[in-house]
Amino acid sequence: MADPESNPTTVEETDPDVEEVDEEEEEDDVPPNQTALGLTSQLMQNPQVLAALQSRMDGIVGTPSGYIQSLPKSVKRRIKALKKLQFDSSKIEGDFYKEVHELECKYATKYIPLFEKRSKVVTGGVEPTDDDCDWPSDEEKEDEKDEVKNKAKIGDAEKADSEDKEKKEDNEGADVKGIPSFWLTVFKNVDMLSEMIQDHDEPILNHLQDVKVKFLSGEEMGFTLEFQFESNKFFNNTLLTKTYTMRSEPDEADPFSFEGPEIIKCKGCEIDWVKGQNVTVKTVKKKQKHKGRGTTRTITKTVQNDSFFNFFSPPQVPEDESEMDEDLEALLAADFEIGHFIRERIVPRAVLYFTGEALENDDDFDEEEEETAGGKPEECKQQ
Repeated sequence: MADPESNPTTVEETDPDVEEVDEEEEEDDVPPNQTALGLTSQLMQNPQVLAALQSRMDGIVGTPSGYIQSLPKSVKRRIKALKKLQFDSSKIEGDFYKEVHELECKYATKYIPLFEKRSKVVTGGVEPTDDDCDWPSDEEKEDEKDEVKNKAKIGDAEKADSEDKEKKEDNEGADVKGIPSFWLTVFKNVDMLSEMIQDHDEPILNHLQDVKVKFLSGEEMGFTLEFQFESNKFFNNTLLTKTYTMRSEPDEADPFSFEGPEIIKCKGCEIDWVKGQNVTVKTVKKKQKHKGRGTTRTITKTVQNDSFFNFFSPPQVPEDESEMDEDLEALLAADFEIGHFIRERIVPRAVLYFTGEALENDDDFDEEEEETAGGKPEECKQQ
C-alpha cells in the first residue's frame, strides 16, 4: 500500500480491500452527508487503513509544532523562569511524599497486632472465639434458610437424626490445623504471582506461614518484604527477605518526570538450600561433537530453572543507567510492580485474595482505569 503521507487522498485506489461505493445510485435516495458517513465507516473498518492512520498519528505525536522555537528571546526567558518554579514545586511535592511515608510508618505499627493474630489463626496457633467469628456469611445464610425449611417438613425422629448430622458436620475438620495452603492459595489467585509459581514450588510454599511488610524510615526510604517459613526439608532459612529502596525527590537528570515516589532498586537474600532441593536450578546434559576427530562427548551443565524463588535473586541495577538495556529494564519494572503489589494489596488484604473477593474489586478497578483517558493510574504514579 502506498505511503499515506505521500498520497493521502488515494486510499481507495491503492487498497484493494476497500469496498467501492456507487455514489450515483445513492444520490437520489440518500443525502450526500449520509453517503460520506457510510464511506467513512467502511474505511474505518478496514484494518489496513487503520494501520496506515495509526502509523501517521505515531509520527505526529511528540513532534514540536515550532511555536516555542519561534517565540522572542524575552518570552523564552520567562518560560525558563516558569520551569524553575516547576522544579521548586516538584521539590515541595517530594517533601510531601516523604511526610506521607513517615505517616505510613507510624500507622504500620497499629496494624502489627492484627496481622500477628491473623498469622496465628492461619497457622493454627490460636483458635478464634465465637466473638472473633461473628461476621456475616452469604453461604451460612443460605444454609440457615434450607435448615428452617427442612425442619418444617420432618418429624421428631428425623429432627433428632438431623441434629446428630449437624453435630458431625460441626466436628468435621477438627483435626485440620489453621487454614491449610493459605498463602499458596493467595498467590495462585493473583495472575502476576501465579505465573511465577511452578509445580515444584507448591510443596515449598505450603510451608509459608506469613508475609509481612516492614517500612524503612529515615534517610533511606523503602520497605522490606518478609516471608516467614516453618522448618522444612527444602532450605534451612526460616526467613526470606526482599528489600526495595525508593526515591521520593525529583531526579536531577530528569526533574520534570517526577510523579511521586518510585522504586529505584531492590535486594534479595541468599537461600540456604538443602543439597538436591534447589528448585531454581536444573541439570541438563548436552552432547558435543569434536570438529576434527568426530568424537562425541556428553557434558553436564547447571542452568537456571523457572521458579517463584528466583524472586529472591533479582537483577542488579547498574550504577550507570546508560548501561541498562531494554530486557533488564523490563525485568526490573516487572519486579518492582510485583513488590509494590504485595506491599499495597496482598499483605493488607490477604484473606480477600484467599477467598477471591479482592479479585472482583481489582477487576472493577481495572475497568475504571481503562475508561480514564491517558496517563498512568494514580497508584502507579506515586510508586
